[in-house]
Amino acid sequence: MEHSPPPFFRRGPAPLVRLIFFASLSIALLVLDARFKYAETLRGLFALAAYPLQQVATAPVQFAGRIAGFFAAQSSLHRENAELRAKLVESAQDAKRYEATAAELAQLRRINGAQERLGLKSTPVEVLYSGRDPFSRKLLVDKGSADGITPGQAVIDDAGVVGQVTRVHPRVSEVTLLTDKDQAIPVQVVRNGLRAVAFGSGAPGALELRFMAANAEIQNGDRLVTSGIDGTYPAGLPVATVVRIERDAVAAFARILCQPAGGDEKNRYLLALQNETKLPEYPVDAAKPESKAKGVKGKRRKDAPNA
Repeated sequence: MEHSPPPFFRRGPAPLVRLIFFASLSIALLVLDARFKYAETLRGLFALAAYPLQQVATAPVQFAGRIAGFFAAQSSLHRENAELRAKLVESAQDAKRYEATAAELAQLRRINGAQERLGLKSTPVEVLYSGRDPFSRKLLVDKGSADGITPGQAVIDDAGVVGQVTRVHPRVSEVTLLTDKDQAIPVQVVRNGLRAVAFGSGAPGALELRFMAANAEIQNGDRLVTSGIDGTYPAGLPVATVVRIERDAVAAFARILCQPAGGDEKNRYLLALQNETKLPEYPVDAAKPESKAKGVKGKRRKDAPNA
């Protein structure tokens, strides 16, 4: 039985013929395009017509890539921000350490300058911590009897007197500040030589001149220095500046407040001075021994006949 398509569905040329035709056409177009550039315009038109289709086809891939890039950038930014914050904190700490070191070096230079300026034998000390008693003004320093520190030594900084060594241990010493309520220091007004005694008020940064007459010749801004009459503090050390005077016509004494010259709250390095000034011994009343001797001689003369 013969099977043949009806005339209405004719298949045209054979597949091999069509393959050869289109292959030849492609080769011809390639040769013409390579040698004479005939297909440039045609290629441009086809590319322009296919561009919207390419954009639509690649849009999902581009969108997904942008989302992935966004999240990757966010993660990278968070990581970089964390690293930058850590570096910033580290840099800030380094800057603070540098400032603290520079301040300590400047203070050491000032202390060294004060030591050379005074010309007195002294021992540099470092403040360890403040005293534990909240009602007293004391410091603990890192030098003791093993380093030649003795009770009674004056302690100063580059600006003036800070306090006095009141207790000594082998490796540490206790310094009582001038502002302690139980501390007193003989002073002298630089302007007129008036002598007085400055007492601690118990509060930081405040001294008081007590038992000064209401008409005493003293005024605001007067500088006070050590008088040296106690034999403990060398004469001429800056102590304080008068900041307020309260005079009352009824009261016999004026209330005089002073601001210490030394920085008892801000300095880490201090100097413990050794006062080598030798004061003459206190004179002894010679009349009392003579009277006693006369009394003994008289008694012996009285008892001699009886013997």
